[in-house]
Amino acid sequence: MPQSQDTALTVDLGDSGAGGAVGELIDKLVADRVASKLAAQDPTLWGTDAEPEASIRLSWTTLHKSSRPLIGEVEALREELRGEGVDRVVLAGMGGSSLAPEVITAAEGVPLTVLDTTDPGQVADALAGDLDRTVIVVSSKSGGTVETDSHRRIFAKAFTEAGIDPGRRIVVVTDPGSPLAELAESAGYRKLFLADPNVGGRYSALTAFGLVPAGLAGADVARLLDQAAAAAGELAVDTDDNPALRLAAALSAAHQAGAEKVVLANSDTGSPDTLTGFGDWAEQLIAESTGKQDTGLLPVVVEGPDSPGFADADTDATTVAIGPRVATADLAVRGPLGGQFLLWEYATAVIGRLLEINPFDQPDVEAAKNAARSLLDEPDSLGGDQEPSTVDGSVEVYASAGVSGDGGLGDVLQEFLRTVPEHGYVAVQAYLDRLDDASATLLRGELAKRAGVQVTFGWGPRFLHSTGQYHKGGHQNGIFLQITGDTENDIEVPDRPYTLGTLQLAQALGDGAVLREHGRPVLRLHLTDRAAGLAEIVRALQDLQT
Repeated sequence: MPQSQDTALTVDLGDSGAGGAVGELIDKLVADRVASKLAAQDPTLWGTDAEPEASIRLSWTTLHKSSRPLIGEVEALREELRGEGVDRVVLAGMGGSSLAPEVITAAEGVPLTVLDTTDPGQVADALAGDLDRTVIVVSSKSGGTVETDSHRRIFAKAFTEAGIDPGRRIVVVTDPGSPLAELAESAGYRKLFLADPNVGGRYSALTAFGLVPAGLAGADVARLLDQAAAAAGELAVDTDDNPALRLAAALSAAHQAGAEKVVLANSDTGSPDTLTGFGDWAEQLIAESTGKQDTGLLPVVVEGPDSPGFADADTDATTVAIGPRVATADLAVRGPLGGQFLLWEYATAVIGRLLEINPFDQPDVEAAKNAARSLLDEPDSLGGDQEPSTVDGSVEVYASAGVSGDGGLGDVLQEFLRTVPEHGYVAVQAYLDRLDDASATLLRGELAKRAGVQVTFGWGPRFLHSTGQYHKGGHQNGIFLQITGDTENDIEVPDRPYTLGTLQLAQALGDGAVLREHGRPVLRLHLTDRAAGLAEIVRALQDLQT
């Protein structure tokens, strides 16, 4: 259902008000003219070390104007495709290339099939759709994202085998000069959209990365830009009622007081203005921008304001309602989607200044990618030298340091949870099919009820492009529960020496190795039967003594 036309942005600070530490930070930001300098794209706001990166990463502040030409281009292509009977849009993209389009289309109530996975079952489901009606948007800023390249190869082969010219059904979104841009030109793909290279991936919601797939799917991207334009002036002024300054000051003051976690809940469920999935988009923006130099804000996306981790949050967390204020929220942020995109981008950049870090780099993201690549060099031996420490029903246990692996599944989980430090966190990382294995999301709440700390949930490898940076670069107080599973029907990646299942396992093992190098506990539970194994883990958690 389309959103209302209300363009007002509000940040309700609740009991923190604008006094004390929050008020002092707001006053300092106003005095330093941070908002107006940010709107003017001043790269000196984050110090000399960050200036080279910041100087090429600030064009997101004017996207509400510079992205306008895309509206007509996207609509023209959509009409062309619909005239040919092509009205099913599949998006192959990771992180910033997929999270914003998914939120936009969910808010608009229009269908978009998102491939941000290496799970063979989920990719097979996308392939099983009506290819005669399908266009795939291949979206990658670098042009070399391994997951997205794999999707492109698989769909190109499927189109060819179905007697469809793949060139007519592949649309590309990438940066100028990328390998993918060159391929799109040489292969004669249907349309190449070049994004603004001076915008980082997690700030790219209002670039071609967000607007092209959402617009092709039928979302009203013109209205989205209108909403951002209405917010832009308010966010650029140096006043104490600037919503971005208020939000940044509140979260930064809380961080200084020991609340390094931000718990996000949608409080507008059931309303036509609900922003389904907004927390997942904000999660990447906040975690990847601030989680470095052993500091930062860890976003914890929960099911609702009454969920474990929100309703019972401890002093290490700030609870934020996306929508109207509720009793369990420390803060509440309201406004239309286009305005919220810009608000959180401004606030996150300002938080970077207050935390004295560079909010535009991601120094630890490549580590897990490199580890996965090294494992893929010898795919036949991937995991072959590992034996489970125990097997309980459909669950193979690969024990972590500090966990003996003795006893049943419940004993292992109990022992694992004892390794979490006070005010630490548990990260559940599910390398599964987020559609068919959706019950895995129950693990977050079940763990949060029993662990006594905040619990995050991420679908692998999607989270590697978002919270993965925080896991290695942020506060080093997390423990990591990986869930992997057997694959019934694997999918070959054309012209590559690995399958999707091999790639998926390499990503899990590679990231686990990097986390262990950082001294973090990692426990992997492998499901030989996914449905049965997930049920067994939930039952084991429910039986734990708290």
